[in-house]
Amino acid sequence: MKHNPFDLTYDLKNFLDEKANQYNSSKFIEEDPVSVPHRFTKKQDIEVAGLIAAVLAWGQRKTIINKAHDFLKRMDDSPHEFLLHHREADLKKFEGYKHRTFNETDALYFIEFLSRFYKKHQSLERAFVIGLEHKNVEQALIGFHRLFFSLEDFPQRTRKHIPTPVRKSACKRINMFLRWMVRSDNKGVDFGIWKSISPAQLICPCDVHVERVARKLNLIQRKPMDWLTAVELTDNLKKLDPHDPVKYDFALFGLGVSGWAQ
Repeated sequence: MKHNPFDLTYDLKNFLDEKANQYNSSKFIEEDPVSVPHRFTKKQDIEVAGLIAAVLAWGQRKTIINKAHDFLKRMDDSPHEFLLHHREADLKKFEGYKHRTFNETDALYFIEFLSRFYKKHQSLERAFVIGLEHKNVEQALIGFHRLFFSLEDFPQRTRKHIPTPVRKSACKRINMFLRWMVRSDNKGVDFGIWKSISPAQLICPCDVHVERVARKLNLIQRKPMDWLTAVELTDNLKKLDPHDPVKYDFALFGLGVSGWAQ
């Protein structure tokens, strides 16, 4: 028996709502990189720890978490204070730091940018509202990328660690970071500490698990996994929940990790 399109949408929404509720829980935190910023209570510490954990988020989750903890330990586990008050000698702690292609050169530039930024601004949120448009965060990500690499003599090698839609990247890691900072519910995973960006403006983070499940559910048709594909997925998720489409990241990712789409 075939369903009509309305029934398909209705069934899909029910299915993904159920799975989002299942995976969006405190149990999700421990084995996910979001556990790293959850160690902190100060807003700025959450922002810095979240950004570092997100930027390092490729490879095995356990390794990502350990490398992020290592990075923050070198900041004396007080990232905001370190950025504001560290001395040149303190930077020697980052000698030999490495996670995949992210090394001490990249680490030192991140520290330099964030240090200068926090000495002028209270929150990293300000860096993401440059160019923000109502439709989605595309221009905000472009603006952040330009701001991040606005310091003189930035290392060219570091550019690959901050993606931008200009290069057609799906920007998975930065979109995940924004989900953490912007989304707010009573489940305790995402922080919801940024108010200038609406959850409706977020773009769904697209890793291999999310992509595999989304394709099986016919939520994306484009063949490459790029920025336009991430937008396509999010636009289709908005049909299910226009106010908070990225909550379905929990459902798609959780289903993918469980092997549902294989």
